[in-house]
Amino acid sequence: MIWLLLGVLLWSVAHFVPVLARPFRETLISNLGAGPYRGVFSLVIVFSMALIVTGWRSVPETLIYQLPGWSRPVGILLMLVAFVLFAASSGKSIIKQFIRHPMLTGVVVWSISHLLNNGTGRALVLFGGLGVWAVVQMVLTNRRDGAYQKPAVPVLAREIKIWGIAVVVFVAVMFLHPYFAGVRVVP
Repeated sequence: MIWLLLGVLLWSVAHFVPVLARPFRETLISNLGAGPYRGVFSLVIVFSMALIVTGWRSVPETLIYQLPGWSRPVGILLMLVAFVLFAASSGKSIIKQFIRHPMLTGVVVWSISHLLNNGTGRALVLFGGLGVWAVVQMVLTNRRDGAYQKPAVPVLAREIKIWGIAVVVFVAVMFLHPYFAGVRVVP
C-alpha cells in the first residue's frame, strides 16, 4: 500500500507546485529553462504513475464496503459524463460556460464512478485520493486565478465534435478496460 500512497501523494504534490509554490516553480524555470522544467515535471508525473501502478498491483483486494446493485450502471453513466468533461477541457466549449475546470471536474466524476464500482481499500486510496486532489486543485486554482472569465461560446459544430469524441473514446475504453485495468466494465 505504501507505493500506492506515495504515487498518489507525489502526483498531488507535483500538481500543487504551480498553485502553491509559484516562486519555487519560477526559480526552477529560470535555472533549468522552460523546456527542461516541463521535462522534469513530466518525469515526476510518469514516476508517480509508475508508483501508482506498482502499488495497485501489489495490494491485495480487501473489501471495505459492499456495493449496491445499481452502482454499476450509475458508475458507467458517470464515466460517460467524465469523458465528455475531459473532451471539453481543451479549447472552447459550451460546458465551460457552466464548469470552470472541466478536466478536474471530470477527475472527480471519474473518481466517484470508480468508488461506486470498487469497494476495496486500494480503490479508496487511488480513486478517493485523486478525487480529493482534484477538488483541492480546483479550490487552489480558483484562489490563484481570481474571478472566472467565461470563454466565448463556440459554434454548435464544435460542441457536437466534443461529444462525438467523448463517446468514441468512452466506448473504446470500455472495450479495452479489461486489458489495461484487468477488470471488465460490463460483466
